[in-house]
Amino acid sequence: MTPDTRRCGVLAVKAGMTQEWDQWGARVPLTVLWIDDCQVVQVKTPEREGYLALQVGCGSKRPKQVNKGQLGHFEWAGVPIKRKLAEFKVTEDALLPVGTMLTAAHFTPGQYVDVQGTTIGKGFQGVMKRWGFAGQPASHGNSLAHRNAGGIGACQDPGKVWPGKKMAGRMGAVTRTLSCAYVFKVDAARNLIYVRGQVPGHKGNFVKISDAVLKTFAQQPPRPVPTFLDALPLEPLLAPKPEKSPFDYRE
Repeated sequence: MTPDTRRCGVLAVKAGMTQEWDQWGARVPLTVLWIDDCQVVQVKTPEREGYLALQVGCGSKRPKQVNKGQLGHFEWAGVPIKRKLAEFKVTEDALLPVGTMLTAAHFTPGQYVDVQGTTIGKGFQGVMKRWGFAGQPASHGNSLAHRNAGGIGACQDPGKVWPGKKMAGRMGAVTRTLSCAYVFKVDAARNLIYVRGQVPGHKGNFVKISDAVLKTFAQQPPRPVPTFLDALPLEPLLAPKPEKSPFDYRE
């Protein structure tokens, strides 16, 4: 692997959250991500599409749940019908043929990944919850406007509300990316990835996992290129243990 290598990512299902304790006794909150039959569906080339990328699919569907165009797409690729599709731009040294299975062993414990998902929808919310406004005074002439936004613009000049003004509206249900999530454990036998902290979305939502963009080549451990193709390890692999105790700090 070189510093310019850009590997393919995977699609996974957010299975829920759990926790573990390290050798220092510190609790580590973990999010469990399940890679459900992730497979390469299409290879996009500069000659045909104008760029180099891999389309991967995850999950499964019955034939009557997709239209004829989608059904033909999967039949042409010779892969089972997938529930979710995603695309990842790659470099030439990370290309994979159609039909290649991507497992949890694609990632290495101790590395950092970017996890992209759809946040939990909150519905229509006011400015205090949506934007963190402090609210108006509780007394001194304030009547029935304690949680209102207040003034939203000027008078005759400019005579309008500026675009981007923070107001009440629908909150959540947008695409967000969690950068540099730490891979704590990889269970290749069950296709599970344990990342430290929380990731966007409800339990059961699909998320995209790829190598962290904001980490340099030297900050990441060696990773398999283009993917892990050997026999899967039966035992879960843990990230390297920290040498410094988290409780060793000065007052």
